[in-house]
Amino acid sequence: MNSIKTVLLLGLLSGVLLVGGQALGGRNGLAMGLVLAVGMNFFSYFFSEKMALMASGAQRVSELEHADVYARIAPLTMRLTQKMGLPMPKLWLIPEGAPNAFATGRNPSHSSVAVTVGLLELMNDRELEAVIAHELGHVLHRDILISSVAATLAAAITFLGRMAFFFGGGRRDDEDERGGVVGALVMMIVAPIAALLIQMAISRTREYSADGAAAKYTGDPNSMIAALQKLEMWSKRIPMDVPSAAAHMYIIKPFNGEAVMRLFSTHPSTEQRIERLRRLA
Repeated sequence: MNSIKTVLLLGLLSGVLLVGGQALGGRNGLAMGLVLAVGMNFFSYFFSEKMALMASGAQRVSELEHADVYARIAPLTMRLTQKMGLPMPKLWLIPEGAPNAFATGRNPSHSSVAVTVGLLELMNDRELEAVIAHELGHVLHRDILISSVAATLAAAITFLGRMAFFFGGGRRDDEDERGGVVGALVMMIVAPIAALLIQMAISRTREYSADGAAAKYTGDPNSMIAALQKLEMWSKRIPMDVPSAAAHMYIIKPFNGEAVMRLFSTHPSTEQRIERLRRLA
């Protein structure tokens, strides 16, 4: 069922690109929208992991680079991957004070887990293990591909909406010009909202599943509860510079002060997530 839902949602994201292209440029715009949709799907499948990591400013963690960080998170990750039957992911450090984390990649063999400096400073080892287990839960459930692809396509849709604002419809006669302007205004408003709504549908149920995986493989739902409580409290205090198109990838919604981020949440409420975990506990 999740696979079917994923295909449908990606189809909707691509469909918005097609409709937007037609609104901006008629048949030529529709053709360009089709090329863009196909190209973005192909590009995001192979390169979305690199794009997500570059956008976050993540730095690769190894025994030579960031040795202290590696010594803390690598053993936890290795123990969890053995329990889950997963390959060891690449580990990354995001130089951000806000506590957060995300996983990305196209499959378990090509996966990455990134954590912020703030997360390492805030969490004790049990809570950190729960957060890593949550991210590995996304890898186990193969959520990372859809999350990464959706982020790339949503960014393209948002860009298309901004292009509509600056360039309008590009029609020649008066009637078509008025239609083009209306189409441009619609795209400017609807495209970013459509991208966010689709991201919300992709992300919300999967956060519950990843929380459940963390509780199962750590054997300690209370640690995941404690981690979420800390994340909820401190993420609201420390802004994090994350594009809205990538917000759904993180374990908790990053706070960046944008009004649109407050209107559209890509995550279920932390209270709902904690309530589900308490039932497991």
